[in-house]
Amino acid sequence: MGDLRNMDRDTNVAALLEALLGRKLDSQPLAVQSSGDDYDHLVDVERDREFSGKEPRPDGAPKNPCIGTANPYALVEALIGRQLDRHSIAAAEIVQSVLQTDYDELFDMKHGSVLYAGMKLDEKERRAEMFDEKDMEILQERDLITPNLSGVRRLDDLEKVGFKDLKDTRVKAARMQNGKLRLVLEARTLGRTVTNREVTMSINELITPFRQGNRHWMPPNASWRDMYDYFFQQVNKHLVSNIAGFHINGRRETVDRFDDPVQGCSSNSWFVAALFSVYWADPCLINRATRLHPKGSHDRCFLSVRFHDKGGRQNNKTETIDVNYEIPINNSVNEPLFCRSSDGAEIWPALYEKAFAKWISGNKSEHPDITQLHCGDPVKAMAQINGRDPQYFECDKHSAQELLGLIRSNCVNNKTINAMTAFTYATGNQYNGANIVANHAYSVLGYAVIGHRQYVVLRNPWGVTEPEGITSYHGFLGKLDPQIWHPANLLDHGGLFALEEQDFKQLFAYIGVAK
Repeated sequence: MGDLRNMDRDTNVAALLEALLGRKLDSQPLAVQSSGDDYDHLVDVERDREFSGKEPRPDGAPKNPCIGTANPYALVEALIGRQLDRHSIAAAEIVQSVLQTDYDELFDMKHGSVLYAGMKLDEKERRAEMFDEKDMEILQERDLITPNLSGVRRLDDLEKVGFKDLKDTRVKAARMQNGKLRLVLEARTLGRTVTNREVTMSINELITPFRQGNRHWMPPNASWRDMYDYFFQQVNKHLVSNIAGFHINGRRETVDRFDDPVQGCSSNSWFVAALFSVYWADPCLINRATRLHPKGSHDRCFLSVRFHDKGGRQNNKTETIDVNYEIPINNSVNEPLFCRSSDGAEIWPALYEKAFAKWISGNKSEHPDITQLHCGDPVKAMAQINGRDPQYFECDKHSAQELLGLIRSNCVNNKTINAMTAFTYATGNQYNGANIVANHAYSVLGYAVIGHRQYVVLRNPWGVTEPEGITSYHGFLGKLDPQIWHPANLLDHGGLFALEEQDFKQLFAYIGVAK
């Protein structure tokens, strides 16, 4: 009888957890530690400020934040019409080739990377600003043609093909090998490439909010398609059949599925990071339930989303927005061009993105211009989604211990219970890889204590953790399994990483909470 009561209790607990988390739990029992070994022990640190036991006082909001970086993986997939193996080192080679920029120069605004198309760098303030539409240039094929270098035999031959001021040219790399000097020179005078202000028409329609000549927006090689009919009737059948037939040694196994929002090719990392932060802190605040609207002879599914007026740019009056299931789909690979779920089996992230674009534009069309979410404020966006109050903390004004204390005060069991985001400076010395990117927004998921080190746990909205061996960062931890950080059981590990608190302070400009 006691065993039956225990089973009923366990079943009720599991049902409660599933209701709070918004997803099914693994049927296998979780290992539970009853000793105190899993408690966080205080770490001895040098205090640069006296401990007060209180959260730091919020700072003023930054003026017109323009945070956002295009997802290079999604952008390249949209341009070439093929899917990348995002976890392969070879993906970095493809990305730098298609985007015409050295990989290590893609992720910092000082290099004029196309990932920041439509934005310019204020070097003194280390912040981004919007270009005026008149400053942007659409490149044609003829603009990208390079000269014939097959006849170059001497350095002065370079002048004959248009290389001017050779003696003043910047040298990116130089090395001796087998008696030969190998140089890498900056040579944009010989051949133009796409940049933050010079883009092809395809890149312009995928990233920037500028519609040349008041053109109607339609991303290249794409169409608006009703994902209820296509996705749920075709894709989900395939997924269900695969899961049902998955066995190991005669025992049926299920696979983890996570519907974490992943950024598409638009430069709206600020919105996607905010959306995931709200979802992570309290999944019950996110509406994933559709309802039917009669439309003529056919019923149509709609999702209702409520957004809240918080003032400033990228905003509107508090309102509930209805959106149907039509989203932009790449015609070549049948994948969403913009925000999607990490498992590819849910479309609520795409519908939230569409609803937000519809809300801020005040346009009632079911085909809103997603690129109008070009850049913005991730802290305010969390408040626009959950209706709470945004608080900003400028990292340079607080010690690393204060910032970590702020995060801990908004956590339970190492996981945030109030939505938090953070964003980086627009330029710096360590923004040379796809994990820590300049002018980029991240979800703050909690904190971890490992030995005598304390970490801030973050998620890149691109949903990708860069393969090891491409870039190295100080204080960076790229693998967080549940033995290291317990909440790792609850999300897809793509884009998940941790930074020691001192490195977080140096690399991030602001952290914010909506509560």
